[in-house]
Amino acid sequence: MRRRGVEDYQDMPWKNGGGVTRELLRWPHPRHPQDFRVRLSIATVATSGPFSLFPGVDRTLVVLEGTGLGLTLADGAGEVALRPTSPPFAFPGDVACDCRLLGGPVRDFNVMVDRSLGSAAVERVLLAAGERRDLGPEPGTLWLYGLSGQARVGDDLLAAEDLLEWDAPGALALQGVSEAHVLVIRLSSPA
Repeated sequence: MRRRGVEDYQDMPWKNGGGVTRELLRWPHPRHPQDFRVRLSIATVATSGPFSLFPGVDRTLVVLEGTGLGLTLADGAGEVALRPTSPPFAFPGDVACDCRLLGGPVRDFNVMVDRSLGSAAVERVLLAAGERRDLGPEPGTLWLYGLSGQARVGDDLLAAEDLLEWDAPGALALQGVSEAHVLVIRLSSPA
Protein backbone atom coordinates (compact mmCIF):
# COMPACT_ATOMS: atom_id res chain seq x y z
CA MET A 1 0.00 0.00 0.00
CA ARG A 2 1.19 3.52 -0.83
CA ARG A 3 -0.23 6.66 0.77
CA ARG A 4 -0.40 10.18 -0.64
CA GLY A 5 -1.68 13.27 1.11
CA VAL A 6 -2.03 17.00 0.51
CA GLU A 7 1.73 17.53 0.87
CA ASP A 8 2.25 15.27 -2.18
CA TYR A 9 -0.25 17.01 -4.48
CA GLN A 10 0.76 19.64 -7.02
CA ASP A 11 -1.16 22.52 -8.61
CA MET A 12 -0.93 22.49 -12.41
CA PRO A 13 -2.34 24.91 -15.03
CA TRP A 14 -5.11 23.59 -17.27
CA LYS A 15 -4.01 22.56 -20.72
CA ASN A 16 -6.29 25.26 -22.22
CA GLY A 17 -5.08 27.92 -19.73
CA GLY A 18 -8.57 28.37 -18.23
CA GLY A 19 -7.78 27.39 -14.64
CA VAL A 20 -5.75 25.27 -12.24
CA THR A 21 -5.98 21.60 -11.31
CA ARG A 22 -4.64 19.97 -8.17
CA GLU A 23 -2.84 16.89 -9.46
CA LEU A 24 -3.04 14.04 -6.94
CA LEU A 25 -1.24 11.44 -9.03
CA ARG A 26 0.37 11.28 -12.47
CA TRP A 27 1.90 8.20 -14.03
CA PRO A 28 4.05 9.09 -17.03
CA HIS A 29 3.30 7.57 -20.41
CA PRO A 30 5.86 4.80 -21.17
CA ARG A 31 6.54 6.05 -24.72
CA HIS A 32 5.73 9.78 -24.45
CA PRO A 33 7.09 11.13 -21.12
CA GLN A 34 5.45 14.55 -21.64
CA ASP A 35 2.06 12.79 -21.56
CA PHE A 36 0.47 10.66 -18.85
CA ARG A 37 -0.72 7.09 -18.61
CA VAL A 38 -2.98 7.90 -15.64
CA ARG A 39 -3.82 11.19 -13.97
CA LEU A 40 -6.02 11.77 -10.90
CA SER A 41 -6.84 15.39 -10.13
CA ILE A 42 -9.29 17.83 -8.58
CA ALA A 43 -10.26 21.00 -10.45
CA THR A 44 -12.18 24.11 -9.51
CA VAL A 45 -14.35 25.19 -12.42
CA ALA A 46 -15.15 28.88 -11.90
CA THR A 47 -16.56 29.79 -15.32
CA SER A 48 -18.45 28.09 -18.11
CA GLY A 49 -16.46 27.20 -21.24
CA PRO A 50 -14.80 24.40 -23.20
CA PHE A 51 -12.89 21.55 -21.58
CA SER A 52 -9.33 20.83 -22.69
CA LEU A 53 -8.98 18.12 -25.33
CA PHE A 54 -6.98 15.01 -24.44
CA PRO A 55 -6.53 12.83 -27.56
CA GLY A 56 -6.49 9.09 -26.81
CA VAL A 57 -7.61 9.63 -23.21
CA ASP A 58 -10.80 8.45 -21.49
CA ARG A 59 -12.06 10.66 -18.67
CA THR A 60 -14.35 10.12 -15.70
CA LEU A 61 -15.65 13.15 -13.83
CA VAL A 62 -17.27 13.30 -10.38
CA VAL A 63 -18.77 16.57 -9.09
CA LEU A 64 -17.68 17.08 -5.47
CA GLU A 65 -18.99 20.52 -4.52
CA GLY A 66 -21.22 23.23 -5.96
CA THR A 67 -24.63 23.18 -7.61
CA GLY A 68 -23.38 21.26 -10.61
CA LEU A 69 -22.45 21.59 -14.24
CA GLY A 70 -23.88 20.70 -17.61
CA LEU A 71 -21.63 18.97 -20.13
CA THR A 72 -22.39 19.01 -23.84
CA LEU A 73 -20.26 16.69 -25.95
CA ALA A 74 -19.79 17.29 -29.67
CA ASP A 75 -21.28 13.82 -30.34
CA GLY A 76 -24.75 15.39 -30.40
CA ALA A 77 -26.23 13.52 -27.42
CA GLY A 78 -27.32 16.74 -25.68
CA GLU A 79 -26.41 18.20 -22.31
CA VAL A 80 -25.75 15.95 -19.31
CA ALA A 81 -26.34 17.59 -15.91
CA LEU A 82 -23.90 16.50 -13.20
CA ARG A 83 -24.40 17.32 -9.52
CA PRO A 84 -22.69 16.20 -6.30
CA THR A 85 -25.27 13.38 -6.07
CA SER A 86 -24.72 12.19 -9.67
CA PRO A 87 -22.84 8.99 -10.45
CA PRO A 88 -19.40 9.30 -12.04
CA PHE A 89 -19.63 10.34 -15.70
CA ALA A 90 -17.25 8.75 -18.25
CA PHE A 91 -16.56 10.34 -21.64
CA PRO A 92 -13.81 10.42 -24.28
CA GLY A 93 -11.27 13.19 -23.74
CA ASP A 94 -10.75 13.65 -27.46
CA VAL A 95 -14.36 14.73 -28.14
CA ALA A 96 -15.00 18.47 -27.79
CA CYS A 97 -16.90 19.16 -24.56
CA ASP A 98 -18.49 22.40 -23.43
CA CYS A 99 -19.20 23.04 -19.74
CA ARG A 100 -22.01 25.21 -18.37
CA LEU A 101 -22.10 25.97 -14.64
CA LEU A 102 -25.54 25.38 -13.11
CA GLY A 103 -25.20 27.92 -10.32
CA GLY A 104 -21.66 28.98 -9.41
CA PRO A 105 -18.23 27.40 -9.14
CA VAL A 106 -17.82 23.63 -8.91
CA ARG A 107 -15.07 21.33 -7.63
CA ASP A 108 -14.72 18.06 -9.50
CA PHE A 109 -12.60 14.93 -9.37
CA ASN A 110 -11.09 13.77 -12.68
CA VAL A 111 -9.73 10.36 -13.60
CA MET A 112 -7.92 10.32 -16.94
CA VAL A 113 -6.41 7.20 -18.54
CA ASP A 114 -4.67 6.67 -21.87
CA ARG A 115 -7.13 4.20 -23.41
CA SER A 116 -4.38 2.25 -25.21
CA LEU A 117 -2.85 1.45 -21.80
CA GLY A 118 -5.88 0.77 -19.62
CA SER A 119 -9.32 1.75 -18.41
CA ALA A 120 -10.74 3.02 -15.15
CA ALA A 121 -13.92 2.29 -13.21
CA VAL A 122 -14.95 4.87 -10.61
CA GLU A 123 -17.50 4.40 -7.84
CA ARG A 124 -18.74 6.59 -4.98
CA VAL A 125 -19.12 4.76 -1.68
CA LEU A 126 -20.92 6.24 1.32
CA LEU A 127 -20.43 4.35 4.59
CA ALA A 128 -22.12 4.86 7.92
CA ALA A 129 -19.97 4.55 11.05
CA GLY A 130 -19.25 0.84 11.49
CA GLU A 131 -20.60 -0.11 8.04
CA ARG A 132 -18.40 -2.45 6.02
CA ARG A 133 -17.94 -2.76 2.26
CA ASP A 134 -15.94 -5.64 0.79
CA LEU A 135 -13.72 -4.82 -2.17
CA GLY A 136 -13.06 -8.08 -3.96
CA PRO A 137 -9.67 -9.08 -5.31
CA GLU A 138 -9.10 -7.88 -8.87
CA PRO A 139 -6.06 -7.50 -11.07
CA GLY A 140 -4.80 -4.00 -11.74
CA THR A 141 -4.45 -1.03 -9.42
CA LEU A 142 -6.90 0.19 -6.79
CA TRP A 143 -7.04 3.71 -5.38
CA LEU A 144 -9.22 4.92 -2.52
CA TYR A 145 -9.67 8.67 -2.14
CA GLY A 146 -11.23 10.05 1.03
CA LEU A 147 -13.82 12.74 0.32
CA SER A 148 -15.04 13.15 3.91
CA GLY A 149 -15.02 11.38 7.25
CA GLN A 150 -12.73 8.45 8.04
CA ALA A 151 -12.64 4.82 6.99
CA ARG A 152 -10.36 1.92 7.80
CA VAL A 153 -8.86 -0.56 5.34
CA GLY A 154 -7.23 -3.28 7.43
CA ASP A 155 -4.79 -1.42 9.70
CA ASP A 156 -4.71 1.67 7.47
CA LEU A 157 -6.80 4.77 8.11
CA LEU A 158 -8.25 6.74 5.17
CA ALA A 159 -9.11 10.34 6.03
CA ALA A 160 -10.41 13.19 3.87
CA GLU A 161 -7.94 14.09 1.09
CA ASP A 162 -5.89 10.89 1.53
CA LEU A 163 -5.17 8.72 -1.50
CA LEU A 164 -4.30 5.06 -0.85
CA GLU A 165 -2.97 2.80 -3.63
CA TRP A 166 -2.60 -0.97 -4.04
CA ASP A 167 -1.29 -3.01 -6.97
CA ALA A 168 -3.31 -6.19 -7.64
CA PRO A 169 -4.83 -6.15 -4.16
CA GLY A 170 -6.30 -9.19 -2.57
CA ALA A 171 -9.70 -8.86 -0.92
CA LEU A 172 -9.97 -5.67 1.12
CA ALA A 173 -12.63 -4.51 3.55
CA LEU A 174 -13.49 -0.81 3.78
CA GLN A 175 -15.15 0.13 7.08
CA GLY A 176 -16.48 3.49 8.21
CA VAL A 177 -14.87 4.83 11.39
CA SER A 178 -17.23 7.78 11.15
CA GLU A 179 -19.61 8.45 8.28
CA ALA A 180 -17.25 8.32 5.31
CA HIS A 181 -17.55 9.25 1.65
CA VAL A 182 -14.93 7.49 -0.51
CA LEU A 183 -14.11 7.28 -4.20
CA VAL A 184 -13.07 3.79 -5.33
CA ILE A 185 -11.00 3.86 -8.54
CA ARG A 186 -9.94 0.66 -10.30
CA LEU A 187 -7.44 0.67 -13.15
CA SER A 188 -7.32 -2.35 -15.42
CA SER A 189 -5.03 -3.14 -18.35
CA PRO A 190 -6.42 -3.27 -21.88
CA ALA A 191 -7.96 -6.59 -22.95
